[in-house]
Amino acid sequence: MRMTPDLTGHLRSARAWIGLGVLAPLGLLVVSGLMLIDLRVDAWDKAAQTSRNLLQVIERDIARNVEIIDLSLRGVVDNLSTPGFSSVSPALRQLILFDRAVTARDMGVFLVVDENGDTLFDANAIPARPLNNADRSYFRAHRDRPDLGLFIGEPVTSRLLGVPVIVLSRRITKPDGSFGGVVQASLKLTYFSRLFANIALGAKGAINLYARDGQRIMRHPEIAGAIGDNVAASTSFQRFVREDSGSFIGSAVRSDEPRHHTFTRIGDLPLILAVTLAPDEIDAEWRAKALVIGSIVLILCGLCAGLSLLFGRELRHRGRMQRELARLSLTDPLTGLPNRRRFEEALADVEGGRVTRDEPLSLLVIDVDHFKAVNDRYGHAVGDEVLKGLARCLQASVRHPGDLICRVGGEEFVMLLPGTEVASAQRVADTVHAEVHRLGLPAAGIPAGALTVSIGLAGTAPASAARGGATDLYRVADAALYAAKASGRNRTCSRSSAREGASDEEAEAA
Repeated sequence: MRMTPDLTGHLRSARAWIGLGVLAPLGLLVVSGLMLIDLRVDAWDKAAQTSRNLLQVIERDIARNVEIIDLSLRGVVDNLSTPGFSSVSPALRQLILFDRAVTARDMGVFLVVDENGDTLFDANAIPARPLNNADRSYFRAHRDRPDLGLFIGEPVTSRLLGVPVIVLSRRITKPDGSFGGVVQASLKLTYFSRLFANIALGAKGAINLYARDGQRIMRHPEIAGAIGDNVAASTSFQRFVREDSGSFIGSAVRSDEPRHHTFTRIGDLPLILAVTLAPDEIDAEWRAKALVIGSIVLILCGLCAGLSLLFGRELRHRGRMQRELARLSLTDPLTGLPNRRRFEEALADVEGGRVTRDEPLSLLVIDVDHFKAVNDRYGHAVGDEVLKGLARCLQASVRHPGDLICRVGGEEFVMLLPGTEVASAQRVADTVHAEVHRLGLPAAGIPAGALTVSIGLAGTAPASAARGGATDLYRVADAALYAAKASGRNRTCSRSSAREGASDEEAEAA
């Protein structure tokens, strides 16, 4: 059985579209995945850029305020050496010293202390409030290092104000080069709190201000014990000091949790400002978008692929139905044998060269003797059983897989035997007679041996098949059949289509 070229081409084209229907969603998934990856990269770039912008704003504000305070400290140091300074009144001396002193809301105290740590001048009191700061780290640092310059100390609690401050200080050097004391200005940590306020960095994010020696000056949001903590041993902080500015993913300064750090040194000051973000919080917004987009894409791709597969299943079902219809169109419904149409296709294949023509071809045309009488006596139902039994006899007589048995109409059957010479075909005919002789229908009152067939046999040589012998084969075999009936039935008459004019050769069935 052959499928028509149109059906074959249609199925191939449909399979191609089904494949495309399945591959297209897969391609869409790949593209969507790449887009989601790109969105994640954008989210991280945005977080890094936001951190850099934030650092830039805060760094400029801190640097500007420290510079203003330092200018005031320098002014005090310069004014202490003004000619006639020691001879003026205390009020005028305070004005001379602190005329450029910072008076912002977060400024603490502005003092001048002598070489023993005792307060000489106080920007906010005349006479100066008694205080000794000789134990403070900034005092010892200036006393021991003449070239120290501006010193920014660790967070301490102001002895005069009782609030956390950091102290900015400069050395006072006597004319002989010896240590003459310290001029100091304190800055309340509320300055940094106000500066960092209203900055949302997530539940795990933070802004930290460190001294270069690892002392934490400020943290936002504030946590207990953070201010004054020393993180110099942290690998992340060591990278802050080593690189001065940049961004990287590393561990938190006090834990092994991953963090995205963006940091910078504040000008030339020994201060480091760092913005720390949690990677999972950076990804949080992206994950929400990815979940929505990914779900929609997966649903659409699943629907598309599912519909394509359903269409493919339906197409296969239709293909099976069409093949079955094609098979049925070539099959005799009573006997299950191929029908006349299939027989004609087989002859056309031989004639058209679609099967080999380099071998002989034989054809047997078989007809039930006196079949009309069987129908009239026993009825058509018994006649149908006779035809079915004959089909089984014919199937039992073939010898090669390529032999074709067909019912071509009524009680007439054919056996097309490719590669079989007339002599071999004669033996097949003898087998048919023998099988039919054993056929009987006891239930209907037909004993074995009561049924007989007449057979017309025709054969072609390879050369004659090539010259169109296949076209004449059935006509010659049919003529031989009539000869068999005319000579008494229950026999085989053979005739070669290559010598159609020769006399018939008859052989009695065994």
